[in-house]
Amino acid sequence: MFAKINHVAIVSEKYALLSAFYQTAFGMKTSDRHSTGRAMTVGDGYVGLNINPRKAGRPAGLDHFGVEVQDVETVFDRLRSKYPDAGWIQRPSTRPYAGITANDPDGNVFDLSQVEMTNRTGVYVANTGDRNTRYISHVAVRTKRPDEMARFYCDVLELQELNASAGDPNHYLSDGMMTLMIIPWRIENYAGQSILPTGMDHVGFIVENLEAFRDDVEQMVGINPVLNPIVVGRGKEQGARLELLKQQCPIGEHFMSDPDYTMIAVRAV
Repeated sequence: MFAKINHVAIVSEKYALLSAFYQTAFGMKTSDRHSTGRAMTVGDGYVGLNINPRKAGRPAGLDHFGVEVQDVETVFDRLRSKYPDAGWIQRPSTRPYAGITANDPDGNVFDLSQVEMTNRTGVYVANTGDRNTRYISHVAVRTKRPDEMARFYCDVLELQELNASAGDPNHYLSDGMMTLMIIPWRIENYAGQSILPTGMDHVGFIVENLEAFRDDVEQMVGINPVLNPIVVGRGKEQGARLELLKQQCPIGEHFMSDPDYTMIAVRAV
């Protein structure tokens, strides 16, 4: 494949806590060159999860995803010629996972890195394709223009569209191992609950067995209560949110939130 979705990023004041949560609940690992000074990075063997400390004025939560491509100049040429509403900027050289950040025509941002780019370090180099038993399966984005955004990512990054089930309005774009889920956004979907804007929605995980995963989470919380995930679905508004999640992510079997409210969809192999 021309492109590989190589990381997902979260912004959180509790970045160290979330690192412990994802390592304990999902078996993600840090690299030997892991540094706690700037962010916490963990990986599943294929995809890195970058947990950035929150700064003034920056909202918390699921923030963006990152892609490693064979040639960034090819991406730039495609953006220039076909998508004038998309652009890119160079990032600081200290970033261990991306040299460039770009945007799609709907304003969603994604990091770009090129194979062998010199600033690729840590868990993003360690992720060589040998996945853990529990691993990130997809990342989801809400957009008002799902058909156009699906074409964009297929044209620019050469992601391949997977067949959706009958009646499923989502687009599922794959790099061969990881999926970008594009969800249509409509304000009517949020009747009876807090309205979420367009943007990042949730991250999905595959586990070997759902009952075993639930048991492990229960044991994790019993040992260390601060790692307790946030329950989704309690109360009228959260009940409406859970029902919407089930509709918008039909491949999810179990929905939860990490300890800082990032939404997670889990399903068994």
